[in-house]
Amino acid sequence: MIRIHNSLTGEKQELRPVEPGHVRMYSCGVTVYDYFHVGNARMLVVFDMVSRYLRHRGFRVTYVRNITDVDDKIINRAREAGVDWREHAKKFTAAMHEDLDRLGCLRPEKEPRASEYIEEMLDMIGQLITNGFAYQAANGDVMYDVHKFGPYGRLSGKKLDDLRAGARVEVDSAKRDPLDFVLWKSAKPGEPSWPSPWGEGRPGWHIECSAMSTRELGEHFDIHGGGLDLKFPHHENEIAQTCGATGGKFAEIWMHNGFLNIDNEKMSKSLGNFFTTREVLAKIKHPEVLRFFLLSSQYRGPMNYSPDQLDQAEAGLNRLYTALRDVPAVGGELYSPTSAARDFDAAMDDDFNTPEAIAVLQGLARELNTARAAGADSHQAKLLAGELRALGGVLGILRITPEEWFRAGVSATGLSDAEIDARIAARLAARKAKNWAESDRVRDELAAAGVILEDKPGGVTTWRRG
Repeated sequence: MIRIHNSLTGEKQELRPVEPGHVRMYSCGVTVYDYFHVGNARMLVVFDMVSRYLRHRGFRVTYVRNITDVDDKIINRAREAGVDWREHAKKFTAAMHEDLDRLGCLRPEKEPRASEYIEEMLDMIGQLITNGFAYQAANGDVMYDVHKFGPYGRLSGKKLDDLRAGARVEVDSAKRDPLDFVLWKSAKPGEPSWPSPWGEGRPGWHIECSAMSTRELGEHFDIHGGGLDLKFPHHENEIAQTCGATGGKFAEIWMHNGFLNIDNEKMSKSLGNFFTTREVLAKIKHPEVLRFFLLSSQYRGPMNYSPDQLDQAEAGLNRLYTALRDVPAVGGELYSPTSAARDFDAAMDDDFNTPEAIAVLQGLARELNTARAAGADSHQAKLLAGELRALGGVLGILRITPEEWFRAGVSATGLSDAEIDARIAARLAARKAKNWAESDRVRDELAAAGVILEDKPGGVTTWRRG
């Protein structure tokens, strides 16, 4: 039984798919105006992990993650760069996919782009007007009438009177209420626009996700997720829009991952205290280091980002890959319902408790190290290694061979794998010729470059980057 913390109720709730055996899940993606930062990466990795685990538990999963490809930020950045907004969005969509592939995030079943769902948005806005939840303001914008939706604020726990008291009302605002939000923006010179019954314009941000999620998953689906910063107003507004248009329930469970902080302050581009995922990936041994770090805390809590934390994540993966080293691969499947597998599932069934699941992997690695003492080819070592690889794969880690892991990274002198292999071959030739001085010189040269050699029986030498 999988239990998930539902942000709407504040309690853990058993996952019971609306359609038995089939989990339909939507998470908000990124706005492709720039490279996404590691705070975004946490959200993207978390919901990739959720979809992977649900499949591991035997569910059919339809995972939808949108791309916001028309937005004020995209329009402004494209104008600054002197390019069409579509080209700007296309460039950073491709960059997003490159970085997500490196992080081991599987492609979702569907990845709708906002600019391709304008008709669905217009239909929903029209239904909201018909149902009395929206109006066209004097400036031509179509607005959502917040006070018409009684449950507004339930997700975030906010009260309308408190929100109004703190609202900043623009001069000559066409809103009936300072909390009303835009569904359709009337066209402005030089900006993209589409025809509508209310004049040329483009959609507001909130309506995009309501239209895309219901179009791809239906009006009532299982999980809607995103970062904690989206809880209000974005997700609150999504509920108001969708329920106002359909009269139905919308998402059954709402999931929100916690912030990634720097010095206990939320990382964000608006605050300027951020690192792009691409920047971080260029500085670490392997992309799995960042993924392992992002899963090392339970998804709902805050995390503090620092180089020391990344070093700890690398050390943790080193221990897992060291246990797997030299044990023959036996495939990715589990070979028996061991206590480790049951403990792993129990941890993940409890609101995706990845720290406990990683602790299970660490315990398996210790068992494997003990079994290796009897020989890396022993039956028990092979079984434990197979289980460790398989369970790690559920989290999206241990995706490469130990040899690839220990060769990953950049050495001090930037030696390529081929250059290292050539020096090792020269060293072996020197050893065969009993030229020990040359053999030692090559070893010292490689050590200075951050390459550690390990001589094994049978004249075999392996290496890893230190």
